[in-house]
Amino acid sequence: MNIIKGGVTAAKGFYAAGVYAGIKKKRKDMALVYSGVPAKGAGTFTTNVVKAAPVKWDIKLTKESEHIQAVVLNSGVANACTGSQGELNNRQMAEAVAQALNIPVTSVYTASTGVIGKQLPMDVIKNGVKLLAQSLSDDIEAGTLAAEAIMTTDTYAKECAVSFTVGGKEVVLGGMAKGSGMIHPNMATMLGVITTDLAISKELLQEALSADVKKSFNMISVDRDTSTNDSLLILANGLAGNEEIKEKNEDYDKFCEALNYVTTQLAKMLAADGEGATKLLEATIVGAKTEEEAAILAKSIISSNLVKSAVYGSDANWGRILCAMGYSGADFDPDKVDLYIESSEGKLKLVENGVACDYSEEFATKILSAKEVKAIADLKAGNATATAWGCDLTYDYVKINADYRS
Repeated sequence: MNIIKGGVTAAKGFYAAGVYAGIKKKRKDMALVYSGVPAKGAGTFTTNVVKAAPVKWDIKLTKESEHIQAVVLNSGVANACTGSQGELNNRQMAEAVAQALNIPVTSVYTASTGVIGKQLPMDVIKNGVKLLAQSLSDDIEAGTLAAEAIMTTDTYAKECAVSFTVGGKEVVLGGMAKGSGMIHPNMATMLGVITTDLAISKELLQEALSADVKKSFNMISVDRDTSTNDSLLILANGLAGNEEIKEKNEDYDKFCEALNYVTTQLAKMLAADGEGATKLLEATIVGAKTEEEAAILAKSIISSNLVKSAVYGSDANWGRILCAMGYSGADFDPDKVDLYIESSEGKLKLVENGVACDYSEEFATKILSAKEVKAIADLKAGNATATAWGCDLTYDYVKINADYRS
């Protein structure tokens, strides 16, 4: 597997565009991803009972449509809690894309992000679709424009792409994602689009994506708020020319490895770019009895506001980490736990068998002052491990969310 430049246009046959339509003030606010040929589609979606209109639409298409050929996304208005009018507006956005590209409306995924409760400005949306269709390109820059157009409070566009070989054919997989606040996934956590020229059955594509998010997007948190709009969508158009993957074999494993690399990198970008964040926080549990328990513990650490605040202050307040582990619901023996912190500045053991070590507070502060900080907890109970990603909690998080609508 090779890491390459690009995002959603890196794979063969995929086009993209990102434009300013007028939903937001002087910022790109609509994006389109298009496959020149019909593609297999799959998706994972928010577990929030309150689901936005595009989420409901995409869930239906994922179950019922044999092919997906386009994804249209808007930023600025979430189209959530908008009733029947919101669902009608969502369908009209899909219909506008279908008409512009001469494809079935049932092959158009939709996605929205922004303020909850507002209706989509349909005149702006329909004109935006025309601009997008006219601007479609398969170059790398077009993918970046699309990634920029779905940003809300993100500070930079998030893209990743890789190439790998299947059956002697080069396959490319790339993606983009947005998300900075309201990030606490129970599926994916944000808006994300993955594209690949791999030939694979719809059933295995869905199975791979559903399994992957458990170790990537489901393992991050910024603020413990699960969005109404979380959607991760993938299109596979088969233009790489490999023999279609119809069973779990070595080729399927290669695809899963590439998929997990891209989704994990995008997930870490989301965590690092959390609203107001200054540091990426990584928590790894080792020596657990099961992967499920390890995942619960790791997520509890990175979700703790007290842990996140301590990381912001570069304070080695390890009691907060053990406390977060203790209320996670996972079973472990606190008297056996070893706890470490690590960064580019070095590694330090803070706790051994549940009791504080004789360590340098000055060195601990130096480690925690780095841009990427790790906490490692060894439970000494088994061989399972899991890693989760989050960010520090700063004054700016409150500032951003206190006047988000204004």
